Amino acid sequence: MRGSALAIGMLMASTACAFAQDNLQKLQNFQSTGTKLEIPTVPQDAKKVANLQKVAARIKVPAGLKVELFAIVPDARHMAIGRNVGTVFVGTRKSKAYAVTDRDKDGVADEVKEFAPSVAMKVPNGMCYSPDGFLFVVEHNRVLVFPAAEFFYESPDVAIGIVADKLIPESEESFNHGARVCTIGPDNKLYISLGQPHNVPPKDKLALYKEHGIGGIIRMDRDGKNREVYATGIRNSVGIAFSPQGQLWFTDNQVDGMGDDIPPGEINRITKPNQNFGFPWYGGGKVRTVEYKSDEIPADVTPPEQEMPAHAADLGLSFYTGTALPEKYRGGLFSAQHGSWNRTKPVGARIMFTPVKADGTSGKPEVFADGWLDEKTGQYLGRPVDVQTYLDGSLLVSDDLSGAIWRISSAD
Repeated sequence: MRGSALAIGMLMASTACAFAQDNLQKLQNFQSTGTKLEIPTVPQDAKKVANLQKVAARIKVPAGLKVELFAIVPDARHMAIGRNVGTVFVGTRKSKAYAVTDRDKDGVADEVKEFAPSVAMKVPNGMCYSPDGFLFVVEHNRVLVFPAAEFFYESPDVAIGIVADKLIPESEESFNHGARVCTIGPDNKLYISLGQPHNVPPKDKLALYKEHGIGGIIRMDRDGKNREVYATGIRNSVGIAFSPQGQLWFTDNQVDGMGDDIPPGEINRITKPNQNFGFPWYGGGKVRTVEYKSDEIPADVTPPEQEMPAHAADLGLSFYTGTALPEKYRGGLFSAQHGSWNRTKPVGARIMFTPVKADGTSGKPEVFADGWLDEKTGQYLGRPVDVQTYLDGSLLVSDDLSGAIWRISSAD
């Protein structure tokens, strides 16, 4: 009976895989997959909304601003904002992606539904949107593109393309550090961060990782051609964005298990291709890793643009492109701290602001929105993941603990 059950399970898995592949082929040919037209939606349950509104009331922001619940979105991770309708495409670390729409433009979403439910996805964490309306979704080991995403998202079947069907060798796939992020550069290329799966990688992996850009950032043409490694020496970046000056900035999560206060987290700035940011010789900042403390440090290591509190888990970041917030924030960098998991006294669960000067360098980071961490109990009320400018100039903050998107806007 055990053998029969195993055989049935294997057959079902094989059949599901075949259906998923068949769906992709049909969608690429603009054919219907037969998926039910009624797309699953996420109820905006009144009781849960009321509870989350209580959390919003505890978030501290600068005078003249307010925090409200925008939408209930399960497991909400990185976001991409549509250019026309203003649909918010939301990734997760699971198997679903979501499309969030504020149809009456009152600052609260009217509808949250699954995006492209006829496509089987695996960790569709990374979302980025091109100026000409293409949505890129970076999974754990694949990149999909959805042309005219805002046009097709009302249907379960969507126009789709496969940009890359293998980002890393299958032997290096891991449940750890497998959430990818992406952005489109001013050169119209697709940039993707590839976290490496270890706390500190073994030395016999370094050559392989450098070749594939694991523990780095890669770039490629939007159709997947001309892939190259753009930056190395990165442990696990879960936030990348181009500045108004055209430079790529990224957060980096640093080595665990070295103590409460070391090593620092990092915000980094890339000023030219092929820069090395020091990992694994450094665990963060100038703190040497135990595993590589006797090894010679490469001569070309670039130090962090800014050091952040240890273990605050800096994730998504973006440059403010709106005008609705006070002038001091325009062109500056907002970044989300997910919050520590391995610190005696928790830290993080907040939004940081880093001013950017005209020459492209940065000023001192400061806390912008705080209160998702209950200081008395150490309990998280929410864990921010990403922060993006909405079309009206407000800020949207995703939160995978609460399963919510928060909106920060003018109180006027």
